[in-house]
Amino acid sequence: MSAVSADSSRAGTSFGEFVGLMAMLTALVALSIDMVLPSLPAIGTSLGVARPNDNQLVVSLLFLGFGVGQFFYGPFSDTAGRKPAAFLGLSVFTVGCLLALTARTFPMMLAGRLLQGIGVAGPRTITIALVRDRFEGREMARVMSLVTAVFILVPIIAPAIGQALLGAFGWRAIFVVYLVMGLITSLWFGLRQEETLPPSRRIPFSVPRLVAAARTVVTNRVTVSYTIAAGFVFGAFLGYLTSAQQILQEQYALGPRFPLYFAMLAVAIGGASLANAKLVLRYGMRTLSHWSLWGIFVVSLVFSAVSALAAGRPPLFLLMGYLMASFFGIGLLFGNLTTLAMQPLGAVAGTGSAVVGATSMLISLALGTLIGQVYNGTVLPLVVGFAVLSLCSLVAAWFAEGRSAPDAEALLARGADLH
Repeated sequence: MSAVSADSSRAGTSFGEFVGLMAMLTALVALSIDMVLPSLPAIGTSLGVARPNDNQLVVSLLFLGFGVGQFFYGPFSDTAGRKPAAFLGLSVFTVGCLLALTARTFPMMLAGRLLQGIGVAGPRTITIALVRDRFEGREMARVMSLVTAVFILVPIIAPAIGQALLGAFGWRAIFVVYLVMGLITSLWFGLRQEETLPPSRRIPFSVPRLVAAARTVVTNRVTVSYTIAAGFVFGAFLGYLTSAQQILQEQYALGPRFPLYFAMLAVAIGGASLANAKLVLRYGMRTLSHWSLWGIFVVSLVFSAVSALAAGRPPLFLLMGYLMASFFGIGLLFGNLTTLAMQPLGAVAGTGSAVVGATSMLISLALGTLIGQVYNGTVLPLVVGFAVLSLCSLVAAWFAEGRSAPDAEALLARGADLH
């Protein structure tokens, strides 16, 4: 563990507060996704949406903005510093919340969600860069796992909050809460977080320099391969997010119980992320990622057959058991795949986090949207999607590891011991 800036040694937050603040910044993403899920049918009805699957675009457009926005914030943070980039993102997020709150048409709502996504990409991208500025190797993976655990645990309560707000005040109240959370986060970040990128380490803005930094990222086989691996497997997860309300609340007729079942699945992912904070120090990122991907592939392949035999409508308890097992594997992958992709990029952490985050997100968005849009009243598109994409992710990870992977992992472990 190593602080890397004079500012952090002079006025740095404690380890616990740093993790908490980073978790709060990333939690805005989870809140923006999950709190609105119970209200999708109400939003569609209010804004004149005719096709039920189109309601999924309220989620998909946020991910689109989130993916595209990351390309900008990383390079900007390498030039201007981490804090200005984060504040810019929080400001755009606020504008998006206001636009969605006052929407009178569905396109206006989608524009607001797009801006929300572009905005929240700022703090999310900067979070990764801040963590990379202060930590490396397995310690970075540990911090990312703790941050990601909060990011994933937010869905335990977010849909329930959204359901309560919907019932008491209507769907627009959800966007009022988004505004308040954004302001609270901005205040905490502004008062307590130090700048981790001193002027001496900033990259002056110039197109050739940015191109050179981007070339460093895209020509690194390990970074590119693990980024693609993350995009594949998280594409399956995004497919779940876009279709979860239809599958659980409508297909299985859970109605107001939807937030409870959604929360149960979030517990599986959050628990895995917490466990990963300890497991990664013992087994390493590569080993855990390998085990997780194989586990997801095998259980998805088996459950695809079970679902086909049940005409795409297996009993709810079997579906929940399958999803909890798969999501536990997803929870182990969230921090590890990103860390493996970022590990070679310490010199260009901002640009690196932008390219890694944006590319994996856009891959996930394309695949997840496809899974959601082919929803046909059964779970088969989702389950088969998990099987196919986890296998593709395994192939990408295998390509990243190559012959030198054991030596690379040993070097990471040795570096963690030194810190």
